[in-house]
Amino acid sequence: MYHILYCIQARKPAAIMVPGPGKGFGLFAALLVFDNLVAGSGGPVSFFRFFLFFLFFSVGVYTVSALTVATTGPKKSHAWMAASRYAPGAEIVLYPHTRALVDAFVSGEANVIVVPIYNTREGENKPYFRLFEKIKSGYWIDNIVLPVHISLGGLTAGEKVKDLHTLIGNQRVFKQCEEYIANTLPEVTLMGVNNVEEAIEAVGRKNGHGFGALAGEQLLSRLGLHILERDVAPHNRTRYAVLGPELAVPTGYDATVLITEPLDDRVGMLVDILGEFTRRGINILDMRSENDIKTQKLQVYIEVEGHIQDDVITKAVQRIENSVIQQPGCLRLLGSFPRVDMRTKFIKSFGFIGTGAMSGWFADRLENEGYRVLLTGRSTALRPEEMIKQVDVLVICVPISATVATIKQYAPLLADGQALILLAGEAETTVKTALAVTSSGVEVMLVHNLWGPQAAVMKDKNAIVVRTPRSGRFCAEFEAFLYKHGADIYHDSPGKHDLLMGIGQKLPTIISVALAMTLEMNGITAEDIAGHCTLTSLYPILAMARVHAQNARTYAEIMATSGESRKIVHDFAENLKKVIDKADASEIRELARLIDCNVEHLSRDFIQARMEQAKAVDEVLGRMI
Repeated sequence: MYHILYCIQARKPAAIMVPGPGKGFGLFAALLVFDNLVAGSGGPVSFFRFFLFFLFFSVGVYTVSALTVATTGPKKSHAWMAASRYAPGAEIVLYPHTRALVDAFVSGEANVIVVPIYNTREGENKPYFRLFEKIKSGYWIDNIVLPVHISLGGLTAGEKVKDLHTLIGNQRVFKQCEEYIANTLPEVTLMGVNNVEEAIEAVGRKNGHGFGALAGEQLLSRLGLHILERDVAPHNRTRYAVLGPELAVPTGYDATVLITEPLDDRVGMLVDILGEFTRRGINILDMRSENDIKTQKLQVYIEVEGHIQDDVITKAVQRIENSVIQQPGCLRLLGSFPRVDMRTKFIKSFGFIGTGAMSGWFADRLENEGYRVLLTGRSTALRPEEMIKQVDVLVICVPISATVATIKQYAPLLADGQALILLAGEAETTVKTALAVTSSGVEVMLVHNLWGPQAAVMKDKNAIVVRTPRSGRFCAEFEAFLYKHGADIYHDSPGKHDLLMGIGQKLPTIISVALAMTLEMNGITAEDIAGHCTLTSLYPILAMARVHAQNARTYAEIMATSGESRKIVHDFAENLKKVIDKADASEIRELARLIDCNVEHLSRDFIQARMEQAKAVDEVLGRMI
């Protein structure tokens, strides 16, 4: 009996063989090994560990065996190296090809297998999609991402690349090296084989002149070939899936893979399936479809962020099965595992100054992306001065009125190679200050998110990004995070941002507050409003209610912003007085001319598009009035 364990903290697999009387004792022994892996040999002996030792030795001595991992051969191949990386020191059992490997897993001959599923140069490993159909028990439990360095070796000493007329290799390697072969050896004959080692030995026994091989340098060197060129396919990485008998435990940074049973035709089904994930803010990492060979019905493979035990994933799957596809049990879980990043991440950690709701909102989502996040503020034990030393990116997220002072106090502590991201509603003064007090090697960028902490997701919400000449790869990675989660990103200069925010935030807020004051001044009640509103006049009333239903300090900060936004408010006041004067003088023709001039400036296309939106809103509001 084997108990396979995967220690998330230590990222070390372990297995023990228990010849004792029952499964229960084997589990205790397995927990003992697990506890040892987590705590480490130098850690204190916990009561839990002491209890396990006592129970373990009171029932007899149990033997511990090495973990056996199976993959495709030969020895020193990339698959062999991936298996060795997953379980250093484990016994590696090799199979000639992927089908034989999966058959061994299905039959129970192999308990843990490592199989290639995706390569950055050739895309997905097509056969594995269908091979998963054969796997009815066991789970995808982990991933190994292995840099692939393919070298060209010659069988005969002294030969050069131009002397080769035949290349030996497997088809996947040829696919990864397509560009190199086309540019360097366009006339060469490709000899595709399953076992490179056997093919090289067979050719070498006869006549190896003019023969070369494409494979990993370790394998080529072990077989005695002469390395002619190294790394002939750069930027090459392969993702290997690790399959085991039991579902991996949640880590907080997971992915889940599902595959549907063959589906009956239904209009919009694929869109509806994906929509259940996106509307819950669940990012879809991968999706592909293929027709079932026997029935020619559609099957869909989906990889999403999150663990199957997460409530949001469970509810999405239930909804898809019961309401979208309407076939309970039609989604089969292939596995949940620690999420793998095929894209390079440069940022490891974020530190926030500000512990308000918006800081917490961003911190939660960044942690879900696998970043380490530290929060500091007036009441935290960890002080900003200490936190800044520990992070790659400093995020300042404080009230608008406190932003500049916070930048002056803490931003000078940043060193070259770090980044400063400002979550702020005012750009010109803020960015100017940040650039002035930080060294030239510190990245700087401002982001103004036009949503509050009540938002469930950032999909379809507006985010204004103000880049600077010092916005580098850390800033680009944060912007990519916003884009990934569906934010609509707009790029502004600092001055343009502040001017447009005068229209988008400051002026509407001031109007809403002044409107409420006017209602009080004239003794107009909520009941009076409800009985005398048209759909058009209801819009400012709704805006007024929104402002007064939320944090008063937030809107006070918006109204008090400086810079170009003040110009918008004062220009509005000046134009408002002109319109009032003409209205009081009953200059109807002049008022109509003003409206016509406005239409020309706004453009009829803009007016028509916004009118269509207004009609859609009117349809909802009309049912509410």
